[in-house]
Amino acid sequence: MPRAAASGNGDDMTRVGVLALQGDFREHVAVLSGLGADVSTVRRPAELDEIDGLVIPGGESTVMDKLSRAFGLAEPLKAAIADGLPVYGTCAGLIMLADTVLDAIAGQQSLGGLDVVVRRNAFGSQNQSFETDLDVPAIGDDPVHAVFIRGPVVESVGPAATPLARLDDGRVVAVEQGNLLGTSFHPEITGEYRFHEYFLSKARARS
Repeated sequence: MPRAAASGNGDDMTRVGVLALQGDFREHVAVLSGLGADVSTVRRPAELDEIDGLVIPGGESTVMDKLSRAFGLAEPLKAAIADGLPVYGTCAGLIMLADTVLDAIAGQQSLGGLDVVVRRNAFGSQNQSFETDLDVPAIGDDPVHAVFIRGPVVESVGPAATPLARLDDGRVVAVEQGNLLGTSFHPEITGEYRFHEYFLSKARARS
């Protein structure tokens, strides 16, 4: 069954942002607000100074890359990641956080930070989307119901990163490295909010 977002009591309003250049950022804003965070959308470099953590949503990684550079956000984002800003990337957000993207289009860049190699659209076209249950011990004993929509897959994990979840065939679909968290799937659309709670715990520790 889907897990409902817990209502925050307002006593600990962690400030988090959602990158709102493109993609399903509104869904993440709703989830994080429901969990009690003080949420804002991020489109400008100065807004990074006002948050304790950032979510990079699903969407089109190529478009996010182009817009982040056009808005002057790419380099400040890289600096914030290097400085320890907690960041959670879902789907395209995972691609943006990966150090290496195997099938990047010409000129495509990532922000980096996660010591992983990812492959874009590893699960085919949108009509090949699928759902499955995953074991993710880091966030609890109950399985995570995961929805994959043209998602990336982690082809290899470097020594600095840690796999959090795998498909039955062994492919990695969730990974963590210090302040960074990435998933190939979209928990924001299934009512499964434990990854957001896990991300908020990192942001809360930083604040």
